[in-house]
Amino acid sequence: MPEDITPEQLDREVRAELVSLARLTAERVARHLVATGRLVDEDPETALQHALAARQLAPRIAAVREAVGIAAYQAGDWSTAIAELRAYHRMTGRQTHLAVLADCERALGRPEKAIDIFRSADRTQLGAAEAVELLVVASGARRDLGQAEAAVAMLQVRELTQDAPWSARLRYAYADALLAIGRAEEAREWFSRAAEADDDATTDAAERLLELDGVQLDDEVDEDIEDGAEADEDTEDEDEEADEEFAEADLIDDGGPVDDDIENSAEADGDSAEADGDIEDAGKDGPTVDEAGEKPEPLG
Repeated sequence: MPEDITPEQLDREVRAELVSLARLTAERVARHLVATGRLVDEDPETALQHALAARQLAPRIAAVREAVGIAAYQAGDWSTAIAELRAYHRMTGRQTHLAVLADCERALGRPEKAIDIFRSADRTQLGAAEAVELLVVASGARRDLGQAEAAVAMLQVRELTQDAPWSARLRYAYADALLAIGRAEEAREWFSRAAEADDDATTDAAERLLELDGVQLDDEVDEDIEDGAEADEDTEDEDEEADEEFAEADLIDDGGPVDDDIENSAEADGDSAEADGDIEDAGKDGPTVDEAGEKPEPLG
């Protein structure tokens, strides 16, 4: 457990759920939950271990079961995610994570169950964002079943034209569904509208739009950058080799005493001419440096 994690960092509402536990147990559970939240995106497997440790200490705390379910989902442990989030829903009476449950069913190859979750959902218990996410997942389940036209029809809702935090997600799903049935022009329009609404870059709508416009997004630019870097390294290596050769030929003053054999201007001029010739040859043979360019999985 990282030393900088303290129980006080846990959300106050969740901490209130731990008051029924012994003080030391509550503190341990709180720290595990904080660690889960901190790691769930970058290291979901470790986050899941922290959540499971919290569940071992406090299996009857709803927030603990929720944490296990979310961490399991992020870690790709679909069955555990389903079991824990269903337990959370039973304990709280909420339907907060129906979209996650439906997506887990899809991941397990059971799109029919994902659609059943959508159909049986109590819309009055869902917030707008939760309802939209569940709709997107259910539409994806239709596509899993080969019902691409039905997937498009499901997403033709009035919320498509609304401006909300979830607008980019819904518009992106609709554009993708349109593209799947060959309606590329309409798909382009909705990818564009998704990109406009996607202030936080939660989708790759902008990239999809460029692809539809014929702009190739591949590794060529990155390769050019790497080639340029390699050329720079080769140039530096050859310059070092040339410096060593010049030094050996007494053409570069390395700070040591001047050769005592150079006693008259004629000999010095001869050496200077020879040095100029070598430098010209090195310039002809030296390399040139090319200019370098630059360059979930969401639910459903």
